[in-house]
Amino acid sequence: MTQKIRFGQYMRDISVVSQEISYNALAPKIKRDGVGKIIPYDPPRVTLKPKDIYRILKNYTSGRFMEQFSAVTPLAVYLALFQLIVLHQMVEGFIGIAISLVAVMVGLMFFMEGLQLGLMPFGETIGVMLPKKSTLPVVLTIAFLLGVGVTFAEPAIGALKTAGQLVDVNKAPYLFLLLNDWSGVLVLVVGAGVGLAAILGTMRFIRGWSLKPMIYAALAPALGMTAYASGSDYLEPVLGLAWDCGAVTTGPVTVPLVLSLGIGIAASAGKGSQTLSGFGIVTLASIFPIIGVLGLSIFVVSTVPVESIIQGAASMAATTTVAPWYEVSPGVDIILAFRAILPLVVFLFLVLNFLLKEKIQNGGIVAYGIALTIIGMATFNVGLTYGLSALGEQSGSLLPSAFTTISAVPDSPIYAYIMGMILALAFAWFLGFGATLAEPALNALGATVENLTQGVFKKSTLMYAVSFGVAFGIAIGLAKIVFNISLPAMLIPAYGFAIVLTYFSTEEFVNIAWDSAGVTTGPITVPLVLAMGLGVGGAVDVVEGFGMLSMASIGPIISVMMTGLWVRFSSRFKKSEEEVLAEAVEASS
Repeated sequence: MTQKIRFGQYMRDISVVSQEISYNALAPKIKRDGVGKIIPYDPPRVTLKPKDIYRILKNYTSGRFMEQFSAVTPLAVYLALFQLIVLHQMVEGFIGIAISLVAVMVGLMFFMEGLQLGLMPFGETIGVMLPKKSTLPVVLTIAFLLGVGVTFAEPAIGALKTAGQLVDVNKAPYLFLLLNDWSGVLVLVVGAGVGLAAILGTMRFIRGWSLKPMIYAALAPALGMTAYASGSDYLEPVLGLAWDCGAVTTGPVTVPLVLSLGIGIAASAGKGSQTLSGFGIVTLASIFPIIGVLGLSIFVVSTVPVESIIQGAASMAATTTVAPWYEVSPGVDIILAFRAILPLVVFLFLVLNFLLKEKIQNGGIVAYGIALTIIGMATFNVGLTYGLSALGEQSGSLLPSAFTTISAVPDSPIYAYIMGMILALAFAWFLGFGATLAEPALNALGATVENLTQGVFKKSTLMYAVSFGVAFGIAIGLAKIVFNISLPAMLIPAYGFAIVLTYFSTEEFVNIAWDSAGVTTGPITVPLVLAMGLGVGGAVDVVEGFGMLSMASIGPIISVMMTGLWVRFSSRFKKSEEEVLAEAVEASS
């Protein structure tokens, strides 16, 4: 009689290749000494062949590298194809840029792995133990200093220094000064803003404060100082930098470390059970640096004569002495990596050992992670200088050739004005949409939001809402540069509308929407958009090319809150329909 079996069972059986091995063949032979006692087994040192090492490293690095590859490559290919097909221009230095982009991927891979192994354990341990062994003022002081330290360790901060080299001192002298001679003070002020946000975010975790009043209180001075600066010819060019700095700070170092500290403190205080306890601090960390940079700008304009800035830049340009290796790339990129990471590590180590009296767990792995972080940041900085920034500046400087005459393209404009402008804005829109969808942090945020809202706010809905907001924000930011529109004329109405939406939205959607802007400003997007904006600004001969990132930040805030209001309305409508149907069934029975 023929036996019948399921096809699935047949395929499973034939696909499994197994071989039985006796345990005695694997276990070492028992040996005894002269009196019959068992001699302890001393296993030989494991030796790996080169092929074995390759297989281990391949499995360890392939997934991590592909994560960065999938984020960088589509953007680079998109920029290159647009420049080649639409703008009819070859990518200059293609081989060097390609090698530098690989350095960006490898650097980010090392950096993110080192961050998880070397820095995150510090933040988590300190966040849990600090409230148990210290008073609240000490806790808040540590939170402030940590906020300052993580700002220096942000990979995208290096893009500000690179952007400073593209600013014309004669058109925007104080912007040039802040990004060059005062760049260290600028980052320190930005860090102080993040530190203040860490203090208020920690207090919010502990006290359970609403985010809405904190947003209103933070935006009031930011928008007020913006309106004041718009009336000054010297201050107005700095506005784009100030609002873009708010986007630069919320990167892969600041958000997880400050969040881990704040949530750990909240959990120790018995406040960590709230589902949305982790939201809100990213918002504050993006607003307070704006206030700090505007305050610094007002101070610099009132104390430093513009003539001294121009004379200093001219004398520096006239100097023909060869700069030492540590002041030019790649030497300066390596020095910046050590300067950014080591002080933060030393600070965390001192807090853990001397203040909390705690030992470092798995010290070898932590040291390995710190080394990876430094190597990764140094490699990323080199790739940023020769790859991302160069590609973004090149594409940005050539983009206006689609609709106007520029010296770099002899046969410009390539298209009629209207068609060329449409192509340029569409290019910026798709760049923002694709770059945002490729951000790993957005994927994680979407999954978190779907879980916290019990499926009411779908992950895909949030991802597309954020991506559409960023896309329109970058396109509007490009229009601001091309048409030389005043940034306050765009920011103040946009944030006014966001405040209205905030008032009518629930606390949950306010937390989600205002924090969603932070995921759009990753270490890939920031330098690319910064360099592109400055490139476009230089090609169309405007004072400065900042502002695209600031519009890319407000865009998703508005789009997510509008989506949240629509989700609330539709869910209530569906619920009322179900209630009506249930009542009809009950009445008919």
